[in-house]
Amino acid sequence: DLAANPASVTGRFLAHPLKHPLAPRRAVNRATFHLGLGGANLHNLRQVDIDVPLQRLVAVTGVSGSGKSTLARDVLLANVHAIVATKVSKAGRDALAAGQLPPLVGCTGISGFEPIDRVLEVDQTPIGKTPRSCPATYIGFWDLIRKLFTETLEAKARGYAAARFSFNTGDGRCPGCEGQGQRTIAMSFLPDVKVACDLCHGQRFNPETLAVSWRGKSIGDVLRMEVDEAVDFFAAMPNIAHPLQLLKDVGLGYLTLGQPSPTLSGGEAQRIKLVTELSKVRDDVTRRGQKPPHTLYVLDEPTVGLHMADVERLITVLHRLVAGGHSVVVIEHDLDVIAEADWVIDLGPEGGTAGGHVVCAGPPELLVARGTHTGVALAPVLART
Repeated sequence: DLAANPASVTGRFLAHPLKHPLAPRRAVNRATFHLGLGGANLHNLRQVDIDVPLQRLVAVTGVSGSGKSTLARDVLLANVHAIVATKVSKAGRDALAAGQLPPLVGCTGISGFEPIDRVLEVDQTPIGKTPRSCPATYIGFWDLIRKLFTETLEAKARGYAAARFSFNTGDGRCPGCEGQGQRTIAMSFLPDVKVACDLCHGQRFNPETLAVSWRGKSIGDVLRMEVDEAVDFFAAMPNIAHPLQLLKDVGLGYLTLGQPSPTLSGGEAQRIKLVTELSKVRDDVTRRGQKPPHTLYVLDEPTVGLHMADVERLITVLHRLVAGGHSVVVIEHDLDVIAEADWVIDLGPEGGTAGGHVVCAGPPELLVARGTHTGVALAPVLART
């Protein structure tokens, strides 16, 4: 019944699962730059030697306990991060040029790291450093919105600077809730209760600040605006509209610009981080007229808690990062994501002491041909027509 219901997104994906590949598979050959790891032996890894293609979507797969996270995060990510950190100083760059690497963790050798300028693990931890963080402040377009309000005639007449339109500090925020829009009531032995501020009624700012409007909206109205509405509202401002459109593209059009970080799920937080990175790809190109720094992204099971429709959007984001000249390594069990990878590193054959070996490395079709555990599960996914 669900699959036959045209109004159900879940039913549509049950009736018509994704057909792969969604994007043409990128070739991996001798001309491809590779990041090489030698003698990886941390935890249950058995002297693993691997080559990770750069500027490709790479999936690290295998049964639970086969060593995926150990290889991708504890060895690959940790060592490349240490090397990239060394590049910051001239002494570090000179040491790398002379072949002097930082102490390696869990492996005996690493090579091919030279093209990588930046390393980032995109996880599902909350965005920002405080509960006050929200999509607008984390992605970075909130300062641009504040600037719009300072340039209005009303703000100039009142002598308001950008600080006036900050809900974190300054004279513009509501004194009752200190710019949070809500107050916390301690309930002793029960969980604390959050209620809307009775002074600003959730608007976060004092009446004088809210009196300033841009296109008929106050700064408080903008914070409570959903992304879907904000895309049209800021359409004439490309630097604001672009990240908003990216949020909409990844399925977060229902969030408000000022949605507090604690109210976001892990999957939402992760997609906001990916949008932040996607917006950097465009900003680096337009501002400097050159390619952005080559970033190695590592994601550990990003599909956890995601609906099938959101998985499709996630895949699109990963492809866009690679198309922007970056490298993406995904630890994953989701077959739709694995089927989209340019290269798969399949660990096993089993978990624990029976794992820690590379049973297959190549395009998804090779895993199917080899008949590995992942390949057997992947075969019907690749065969969809």
